[in-house]
Amino acid sequence: MNILQDLEYRGLVYQVTNREELEKKLATERVTLYCGFDPTADSLHIGSLLPILTLRRFQLAGHIPLALVGGGTGMIGDPSGRATERSLNTTDVVEQYSQSLKNQLSRFLDFSEARENPAELVNNYEWLGSLTVIDFLRDIGKNFTVNYMLAKDSVDSRIGSGISFTEFSYMILQSYDFLKLNEMKNCSLQIGGSDQWGNITAGLELIGRTTENQAFGLTMPLITKSDGTKFGKTAGGAVWLDANKTSPYQFYQFWINTDDNDAVRFLKYFTFLAPEEITRLEEEVRQQPEKREAQRVLAAEVTKLVHGEDALQSALNITQALFSGNVQDLSQAEIEEAFKDAPVSSIGAEELALVDLLVTIKAAPSKRQAKQDIESGAVTVNGTKVTELGVLVEDLGRIGGAYLIIRRGKKNYFLVRFEGFKVRFDFIN
Repeated sequence: MNILQDLEYRGLVYQVTNREELEKKLATERVTLYCGFDPTADSLHIGSLLPILTLRRFQLAGHIPLALVGGGTGMIGDPSGRATERSLNTTDVVEQYSQSLKNQLSRFLDFSEARENPAELVNNYEWLGSLTVIDFLRDIGKNFTVNYMLAKDSVDSRIGSGISFTEFSYMILQSYDFLKLNEMKNCSLQIGGSDQWGNITAGLELIGRTTENQAFGLTMPLITKSDGTKFGKTAGGAVWLDANKTSPYQFYQFWINTDDNDAVRFLKYFTFLAPEEITRLEEEVRQQPEKREAQRVLAAEVTKLVHGEDALQSALNITQALFSGNVQDLSQAEIEEAFKDAPVSSIGAEELALVDLLVTIKAAPSKRQAKQDIESGAVTVNGTKVTELGVLVEDLGRIGGAYLIIRRGKKNYFLVRFEGFKVRFDFIN
């Protein structure tokens, strides 16, 4: 399959302009394309992973991807897909975020000059930062009518709740990005999520009015989950590509918990597996869904792609230890990762009984229930079953001198970390 056919097989083509001409161009030329990423945070999240990997697919097919960091547009705010105005960040903050995004993008695209088609990072602050108001209005804004802009979904959806002139102008600035890259880098294709269709087609209009160059646009579908919940969100918030914000273990768990109805679609979206292997996994989902092989492959492939082989192995170690109960085999770093972002509580005395600790960390609703759980053998500490009611916390061995990992039942885990007389605990279900 050629690149466009591969994208269509994976369900990654939602809208495309002049498809036949684009396919012909991709088959006969080395096409330069771009996708923009505004620095609205110090990390990208998995909602950005689809366009990033699509740029990578184009590079592997021999084309030249430009990853645009919106150092300029990031200070304006894209109204697409939002009901309210974005908060404006200072120049210093946007510059800091831009650098973070550049570092992340370099993990997915090959910028080595040894390649025939190296990727390139560009920042639109380079041309937007020096653009004067007069030049903006005369040379760019003159090409857009208000009626044309009001008809775009990104603007029309905000008319009722209100949209500032700042965000109203975003479409023109992104259009100017496409024009500048077309002139400077011979960039003839812009890709993005389907919510960017209005901005992309506006850029095509600007190129058509000011040059004789041919250009194209292609969008990917916005990802939705079959159960109607938002993709990329967990109880703890967004799933980030930064390991310090979402640990590799948490990242792996997000993918391993993919619903059967989404597993094959996400394999197509987020992995580089061959169609034959995806077909095999699709059959496994149909015939033996309880084995969750598709989810395990999906989680492993995406975690390795984003965080590397070592991080994947650590995530697998943690998963296996929690599943088997052999938590004593975990390293201190793996314990910290498994129970990242746990809340902190304090214990009252050195001679705290296990019964009282279970209530303190909310592993049991009452002392009576805690006693029943211990007597019935439902409580393990650091992988060892505890059945004595009178056992004190100080008599329990601590992993690394600081940790107790308590399991109640088969799946309910609690981490206790001692720092003086403070206890940090978390719950994993």
